[in-house]
Amino acid sequence: MSSGELLRPQTGPVPHPSSPLSAPFWDGCRAGELRYQRCQGCGAANFPPAEHCRQCLSANLAWMPSAGVGEIYSWTVVYRPATPEFEPPYAPAIVTLDEGYQMLTDVVGMAPADLAIGMRVQVQFHEVGSDLTLPYFTPLRPVSITAVTSVCASVDTR
Repeated sequence: MSSGELLRPQTGPVPHPSSPLSAPFWDGCRAGELRYQRCQGCGAANFPPAEHCRQCLSANLAWMPSAGVGEIYSWTVVYRPATPEFEPPYAPAIVTLDEGYQMLTDVVGMAPADLAIGMRVQVQFHEVGSDLTLPYFTPLRPVSITAVTSVCASVDTR
């Protein structure tokens, strides 16, 4: 791999939704929406899906949409995969989402040398089969002033 080559989504073995508990998460991914559970008792964000809140043990959990934006908490670059189905390099990372939960994912769309703890990232969905879409993360793209001005100009304030 050259230093300018970007990390890309994997096409090797992928998870398959295997429980009714995680079905809303996978349905959200297929719809292009990252979802997590929020406790209706204490307000804690819960991920991965669970039957009870990890903070207060309440069973009153609601599925919520996530903005899909967060920061890299930890990462590594794999150059020698455990199985030949994965094409190196790839970068597994723990991302802390702005809603207060963490998820294990892969970072794509950037050179491995540019990865950094604290880097702001956003979700990017990749269809890896007819029935499965995975959430990967890519560097957060700043919003341009031109785009904001254009949106603001189109808003009717009457």
